[in-house]
Amino acid sequence: MTFISNSRYFNVLELNESWQWIGNITALIILGVATLVEIFAYYIPYIDNFLDAIAVPLAAVAGTAVMVSTVANLSPEITWALAIIAGGGTAAAISGTSAATRLASTTTTAGFGNPMVSTMETGTAIVTSIVSIFLPIAGFILVLIIGFIIFKIYKKIKRRST
Repeated sequence: MTFISNSRYFNVLELNESWQWIGNITALIILGVATLVEIFAYYIPYIDNFLDAIAVPLAAVAGTAVMVSTVANLSPEITWALAIIAGGGTAAAISGTSAATRLASTTTTAGFGNPMVSTMETGTAIVTSIVSIFLPIAGFILVLIIGFIIFKIYKKIKRRST
């Protein structure tokens, strides 16, 4: 889930000149509706796994596009390197982890645990996105805390399985 704002809405994020269209109200409505459809589709077992198969590669493209749209006044080489590594790479890693979690839930619970995974993912994405946009340092700290919690849960599950 991505929150893209134009300076005329929140005065937080300035878009590149060629990406100003994404900040207009029509684009925001379309992206908002698409986000809601995706969120609700993730509550349907097996459909969520199908969407993940499509979403992981598209996340890399979308992450790259979002990063390119917000980086201004840098050389094209640096802009695209940042976009591919920081934007696309991060988005693909997060989407891949999410897909693996949902697949594990489908496998171990026959899909009955997927709504809980989807709720946790959506809630975390909303809170992290809003905090990161309006309070970037707090957003960074929040991401570190979430990563630590996930690591602890992973270690606990791994210890139980051995």
